[in-house]
Amino acid sequence: MTISSPSSPQEYIKHHLHSLQFGEGFWAFNLDSLFFSILLGVIFLSIFHRVAHKATTGVPGKLQCAVEMIIEFVDKTVKDMFSGQNKLIAPLALTIFVWVFLMNLMDLLPIDFLPYISQQLGLPYLRVVPTADVSITMSMAIGVFLLIIIYTFKYKGVKGFIKDYTLHPFNHWAFAPINLLLETVSLLSKPISLGLRLFGNMYAGELIFILIAALIPWWSQWVLSLPWAIFHILIITLQAFIFMVLTIVYLSMASETEDH
Repeated sequence: MTISSPSSPQEYIKHHLHSLQFGEGFWAFNLDSLFFSILLGVIFLSIFHRVAHKATTGVPGKLQCAVEMIIEFVDKTVKDMFSGQNKLIAPLALTIFVWVFLMNLMDLLPIDFLPYISQQLGLPYLRVVPTADVSITMSMAIGVFLLIIIYTFKYKGVKGFIKDYTLHPFNHWAFAPINLLLETVSLLSKPISLGLRLFGNMYAGELIFILIAALIPWWSQWVLSLPWAIFHILIITLQAFIFMVLTIVYLSMASETEDH
């Protein structure tokens, strides 16, 4: 079975949903997702470093204008949503937005383009959309979860951390066990919803492209794939924005003190 000549639509879909893995079971590494996520991160850093190094106060070029617009947009979003003062939040938000957007953008590549090239190089499988891999999205969400814990201890201390999870929403010591249960569920739901939301939307988008390619003759696929790709531009941008905004909101909640 080849990518260009699948034995059946079912085999075609199954082939495209299988990752290039190292290892087995829970500890298996999806090498394709790791490769593309790291590659896109390097591209992001390289572009922004180049623009920052060659920035001019005169008439800026198109790339500098685009980068400045993104930075101003993220900076305004952070100022509107983050109540505290922290030098890490804006760079973190910028990194999340651009990195997630670039990973989502891979979904607009022709579905067989890179997998076909990889097959000619001897690789049996290749998935090119890192955010359609739950291990990538949940890893990012766990990183945000750890920052929530760190910021809570940093701004509220051990005493404030305990009070947050034992005296809310019912401000009485007798309700401490109930409060602890409710707040623990609320805390754990943040990274789970953050990671699964991004994964679910990108996986669904990838699956629709695969279904179009598998079930419709190649000469007529553009009738559905082109409108979906145009609509998908909104989805990939919106999902990057939502991931960034929720990260800012969660960290803002973690850093809020009674003085605020």
